[in-house]
Parts: sequence; structure tokens; C-alpha cells
Amino acid sequence: MQRFGAPSQPPAPNNINRDRPRGSFMQSSFLRNAIVLGLLVAVGPFAIDMYLPALPAIASDLHASTAATQMTLMVFFVTFGVCQLAYGPLSDMFGRKRPLYFGLAVFAAGGIGCGFAPTIEWLIFFRFVQGVGAAAVMVIPRAIIRDLYTGNDATRLMSTVMLVFSVSPILAPLMGSALIVPFGWRSVFVAVTVVAILGLLLVMFSLQETRPVSQRVPLRFGTAMGAFGTLFKDARFMGLTFIGGLGMASFFAFLASSSFVYIDHFGLTPTQYSLAFSVNAVGFIGASQFAAKLGERFGMAAVMGAAVAAYAAMSLVLLGVTLAGVDNMWLLIAMLVVAFACLGLVIPTTMVLSLEDHGPIAGTASALGGMLQFMTGAVTITIASAFFDGTALPMIAVIAVCALGALALTRVTPAPRVVMQPAE
Repeated sequence: MQRFGAPSQPPAPNNINRDRPRGSFMQSSFLRNAIVLGLLVAVGPFAIDMYLPALPAIASDLHASTAATQMTLMVFFVTFGVCQLAYGPLSDMFGRKRPLYFGLAVFAAGGIGCGFAPTIEWLIFFRFVQGVGAAAVMVIPRAIIRDLYTGNDATRLMSTVMLVFSVSPILAPLMGSALIVPFGWRSVFVAVTVVAILGLLLVMFSLQETRPVSQRVPLRFGTAMGAFGTLFKDARFMGLTFIGGLGMASFFAFLASSSFVYIDHFGLTPTQYSLAFSVNAVGFIGASQFAAKLGERFGMAAVMGAAVAAYAAMSLVLLGVTLAGVDNMWLLIAMLVVAFACLGLVIPTTMVLSLEDHGPIAGTASALGGMLQFMTGAVTITIASAFFDGTALPMIAVIAVCALGALALTRVTPAPRVVMQPAE
């Protein structure tokens, strides 16, 4: 069985880019879709990244333990992942826009509840509600991308969406800090509610319906279960899903622990933490923009395999340095920039490759992939929280383990059935 990263036969002629946008109108449409979809996908991360600087303050104000405070993050990830299973098939059956309306409305309601939560238990509950709504804006935009494009064009759009999406780790913590200092941590949830309302307006007025009635699947439970069964039996889909999922999980471990490491361990202020966090996102943002061009030149599967290997190597080096007793914040930031740059090539390529063969059930495929990836992230957050000791070591160890797991999967995942032809 041919594996990702293994030598392959000369690629077949590539007809997958038949939908490449041409002309000023198509380019304008491509850019508009990228901006709208990127802003929608960023709604969920804004609900995470904006309140990361507030975690220590939330723990203090609500008299909660570190583990209980981190639970507000974990429960969001769990519901964020599980509820994608519902939104995916529903978007295949009812179209893409109506489930987006529902999800954004639920997300906004959860944000209002979080802003008024009197205890950590109520905050956890309303974070659950937010997760239910946020699942829609993660799974459906990926299905819309598959509706519009395939192959390298899909990678271009996915990478452009990831550019907008990836700005959130830079802007959100800074915006969160700017709100927390004068107004307190509750103001963060007012802000994310405003973001959700903006997303709702974008869906209404700037997003076309990409799932016409003629292409919708029948409204039957058995149809959805059959689609899930097909995906579970597809070794390539499952392998790609968990390669990307382990990469995302390692970043989730960073999300869950970084504020405590940078603020409590290294002594940064919330604003300084936001800047440090933003620097770590720069590598991911920059590298993701080269995914499509590198895919055209070398093939997306080859790019993904090389990026995973580099990510694993950098993670192991960082773990070795930390185990040797080096506890330097600047070295940690610098090495994570490089590691996350590699991850910036892994995420968009695995997303596109996993959906290539499943256009008729793109919503369901996106839902199952998203659910499995975010459940992997939730488990990773739980492990990182359980072993957290106030230092960077547990976080780094979890990142390294995830990277090694992704690398192992590249060796056993079947190669693409449709090979993206590298440029001559």
C-alpha cells in the first residue's frame, strides 16, 4: 500500500482544477467568499482566544480552581466537536445557510449567558451553549468550500480562509486584553456576541446558497447513518482526519496551558501574553499561505508529509531542550513559531485532501472530520490539564506526542486516489 510521503508513480493528468476562477468577476467572487467564510470560521476561535488572557482573572473572581477554569475551555471543545455531527448532515439536507442562521443565534445566546454567569458552573454551562452554536460555523464553511472548488483551487480558498481565520489568534487576545483591563473579563463575552451578530448579517447578505435543492440529500435518518458508515470505512479519510486532528490537538494543548505558563510562570501581564501568543501564530499564518503554491509544485500529499515530519522533528527538539533543564520563554516562543509554521501547511492540506472524494456528502464528511478532530483536541486538553504543574514541560510534552502520532499516521494512510499533479 502506497503511503503519504512514499515515492509514487508519475501523477496522472490533473483535471481537478477545472473550476479555477478567471476574470475580474470570478476573482472578486473568490475573494468575497474567502473573506466571508474566513470571518465565519473565526467566530469559534474568537470565543476561545479572546478570553484566554482572562482565565487567571476568571479563576480568581469566581473562586475556581485552575482545572475548573480550564473546564470552560474543554466543554466548549467537546460540544463544538460533537454538534458538528448534526450540522453536517442537516446542511446536506436543508442547504448551507439555514443551519448557519440557527448556529449563530445559539452562539449569541450563549455569549450573553457567559457575560452574566454568577459562578464557574454557570459559566461552564453557557460555554456549552456557545459550543453548540459555534459548531455550525466550523463545519459548514468547509463544506461550502468543497461545493465551490476542488483540488489546488480548494487549497487556495482554504488557505485564504485560514489567513482570515488565523488572524484571530493575533487580534483576539489583544482585543481581549484591551477589554479586560478597563471593563473586566465579562466584557469579552459581550464582544463575541457582537461578532456572532456580525456573522449572522454576513450570512444573510453576503453569502450565496451553494447547496441547491436539486443537490440536497433526502431527509432520512438512514441516509445520514449510511454516509457516516461510508466515511468510517474510508481509511484514507480517517487517516487524513486524524493527521490534521493531532496537529490541531497539539495547538489546543497550547491554547489551554499557554496563559498560565506565560502569565503565572513567566510573569507576563495579560497584554504581554497576548503579544507573545500572537507571535506564536505568525508562523502558522505565513506558512498556510504557501500551501496551495507548494501543492501545485510538489503535490499536496508530499507537502503534507514533509510538513508533518518537520513539525515532529521541531517538537522533539523543543522537548529535549526542555527536559535538559532550559526554561527560557524567548527560546520557547521562537521554537513554537517554527513548529506552528509547519502546522500551517498541515491543516489546510489535510482538510482539502480528506474531502476530495466526498463531494456529494461534503457536509457530512466535514462534520465527521471536525467532530473527530475536536474530540481529539478535548482529550488532549484534559490530559494537558491533568498533568499541568505550572511549568511549560507538560504542554511541550503533549505537543510532541501529538506530532509523533501524526507522523506515524502518514506512514499508514493510503495515498490519494486522485493525485494532484505537481507543476512541471
